Amino acid sequence: MPKVQIKIGFSIFIYTFVFTNDVSLSNINYSVIQLLIMRSFASDNNSGVHPLIMDAIVKANSDHTVGYGDDDWTKEATGKLKEFFGADATPLFVFNGTGANSIALQAVTRSFNSIVCTRTAHVYVDECGAPARMTGCTLIAVSTPDGKLTPEMIRPHLHGFGVCHHPQPKAVYLSQTTELGTVYTIDEIRAIADLIHAYGMYLHVDGARLANACAYLNCSMKQLTVDAGVDILSFGGTKNGMMQGEAVISFRPELTDNLPYFRKQSAQLASKMRYLSAQFIPYLTDDLWLSNARHANRQAAKLVNSLKQYPQVKFTQKPETNQLFFTLPKDIAQKLSGAYFFYYWNEAQCEIRLVTSWDTTDEDIERLDADLKKMFSCL
Repeated sequence: MPKVQIKIGFSIFIYTFVFTNDVSLSNINYSVIQLLIMRSFASDNNSGVHPLIMDAIVKANSDHTVGYGDDDWTKEATGKLKEFFGADATPLFVFNGTGANSIALQAVTRSFNSIVCTRTAHVYVDECGAPARMTGCTLIAVSTPDGKLTPEMIRPHLHGFGVCHHPQPKAVYLSQTTELGTVYTIDEIRAIADLIHAYGMYLHVDGARLANACAYLNCSMKQLTVDAGVDILSFGGTKNGMMQGEAVISFRPELTDNLPYFRKQSAQLASKMRYLSAQFIPYLTDDLWLSNARHANRQAAKLVNSLKQYPQVKFTQKPETNQLFFTLPKDIAQKLSGAYFFYYWNEAQCEIRLVTSWDTTDEDIERLDADLKKMFSCL
């Protein structure tokens, strides 16, 4: 279905461009056309919307209903999330991940606090300083080899309590999975939670790819969050088959009270909430969230097997989920970028990232495998 939609949309684009600009077909640069229609390994954000989720959005688009979350879809989606995370879980639906993280961190801090995260953390690198601006907090970025914090890495930053000259440590931010595709185990999260709770601090988990972590560990979302001591969660679905929308889920009553106000002030309260919340209903039904994540992880594992054929390919992180990080010869990377869209993670070292998605096909993997064989045969 997605392929058909892409081809139809592209055909309409070419027709419109050619006949409205009086351009000869012979003058069209077909390398540009290839770039427009190529399959992407750049990010799971580039993937399409699962048909069941798209259908839920269409079905929600009927008649009028109350706005700002007082609709039946939002109530049902809230109930679904409580089934997964427990009756005490309080979800609030928002537009995107940066908004979710900023709201969650506002709920657990005040402007004189500090937040401990990794140097590769999404809130530190990829959110244009939004969490720091919205919270007023100092972000303490810790260098790690694999994108994961440990109690030993956090402990040296837990000082200055009660001293007005220093930011007061109040929260730790973890990404699950990490920005490097690695996964915190349940015990690793619990160890961090136990440490910081003893200091009166809160644990916030960015679960943009929580489903991929659960698929890798073969555990439930509740086991990996609530049961492990997580206090507040940014729960994502956009990277795993949804169109847009995340949920901030509080597991602590004292954090829940002010969340609606932080959401409003952060411009994350949707008036037509049903179009966000309706997506979560099929996403959390019949384990669609899990099957999508398992597929993405499985396709990444196939890519790993393909890449391991070439001794010139060196993995820089252990492949655990749907994000792969590795170095390869510069000329191969340049050729590859002419056929596929991906990101350089460290251009100086020719380290790239490939990401698979819920809709990555076997044909996508086979084509990449065939192209790599041709490229490496020319070395």
